[in-house]
Amino acid sequence: MKITDQLIKGKANLEVYSETLIELGQADRNIMAVTSDSRGSGKLTPFADKLPEQLVEVGIAEQNLVGVAAGLAAAGKKVFATSPSCFLATRSLEQIKNDVAYSNYPVNLVGISAGVSYGALGSTHHSLHDVAVLRAINNIVVVVPADNFEAREAVKAAAASDKPFFLKFGKKNMPHLHTADEKFEIGKASIIVEGTDVAFIACGETVAPAFEAAQKLNEQGISARVISMHTIKPLDTETILKAARECKTVITVEEHSVNGGLGEACASTILEAGISVPFKRVGLPDEETVAGSQAEIFNHYGISGEGLARTARTCINKIQT
Repeated sequence: MKITDQLIKGKANLEVYSETLIELGQADRNIMAVTSDSRGSGKLTPFADKLPEQLVEVGIAEQNLVGVAAGLAAAGKKVFATSPSCFLATRSLEQIKNDVAYSNYPVNLVGISAGVSYGALGSTHHSLHDVAVLRAINNIVVVVPADNFEAREAVKAAAASDKPFFLKFGKKNMPHLHTADEKFEIGKASIIVEGTDVAFIACGETVAPAFEAAQKLNEQGISARVISMHTIKPLDTETILKAARECKTVITVEEHSVNGGLGEACASTILEAGISVPFKRVGLPDEETVAGSQAEIFNHYGISGEGLARTARTCINKIQT
């Protein structure tokens, strides 16, 4: 994508998830959705209407959700278990670890309304820990799509895989960041914009503000690279190290705690490779998260076009002084 391109707003990634799942389910009757009272919030009502025999509702019982999904997968079904990410990655963590990952059943765990999507509902409903927790569990792929293209391709990849997946979706309508001829590959990051002064490595709904920051920096003569690290596990270490070698500073951006997520994964990758480059994590700090809408929370923590541009300028100024 050219830095001068204007982003066109698309749908919420959750809507794309539902549409893709309907297409897959109509072609393959072994595709099933299991929800924990999340049919509406997970945008799965159309799926239930079209394919009622392929949806199981377990109610507000996330541990049962994962257990039932694992049982269906053991019987040969391709299962998408859908629940708010804040609950899925905590209440049912033992079931994810033992019944899915360690048992190697191809269950696709779908964390909806992730990050701070629930906004003013507060910290109990914020999902700022899921990537950190699931990165530590062997045998599960972790994907955080940035836009409708990545969401669609991630769902298709999960359905085709024989490994456990975790897919993380927010609620916001997302701009289109990719062109129609691009390819999507699990474990291979997408380069949204090329640049040499600063590299933004972002995931999910933070990729769009990173692109906006790159536009602002470009107007000021600063060349910014924007990388969508849609797959957190397995991590595209090659793209991370290339950015660290070619750019003057690296900034990671995530709708997640700065502890244990994308930022720390990138930092350890760069440090272990022996590369010395100024590095900054942008995300939610280890504190009681402020209340407000997703946009208000993003702005407060500098996860905006202006906020990220300001962070980049600060990092570059430190190098020059």
